[in-house]
Amino acid sequence: MKTLPIEPLTREVFAPFGDVIELEGAREIPINLGTTIRYHDLAKVDVNDAGGRTLVNLFRGQPRTLPFEVKMLERHPLGSQAFIPFDEKPYLIVVAPAGALDPQAIRAFVTSGWQGVNYAKGVWHHPLIALGQVSDFIVVDRGGEGCNLNEQDLPESLWLTDDALSVVRERC
Repeated sequence: MKTLPIEPLTREVFAPFGDVIELEGAREIPINLGTTIRYHDLAKVDVNDAGGRTLVNLFRGQPRTLPFEVKMLERHPLGSQAFIPFDEKPYLIVVAPAGALDPQAIRAFVTSGWQGVNYAKGVWHHPLIALGQVSDFIVVDRGGEGCNLNEQDLPESLWLTDDALSVVRERC
């Protein structure tokens, strides 16, 4: 069984794949007579190719159990896709750079809870991997004509394990 190491999610390590959506380090702008803080410009929504438009969706992810077999990845070649959790439930992210899928470049991350991600256009990723309990997400992505989904099976499955997740939790 080939296991995939799991890393803590940070802006720096995730930058090749898109944006981490979080409040820490965000530009804060007081608005509404000082009663509200706007956390400004958290992700680059990129959905205009081929006449696309922005969609705002709610996804309800069923929890996955570990060990979890990663057999495939998908990508959206015409637009970005952002996942913003409703609460502080950690979830797993599996990604590979845009372009031809390179199984050697696949990486896995765990969120600290209230962190979202915005996959850049064309970045390979696994569908939502919620942990522990049903989890709700706002998802911002592309609607419109054109093929905006490619799926590809991996030549060899990768496994996400409790042991790999425990190592990350010990480091954090």
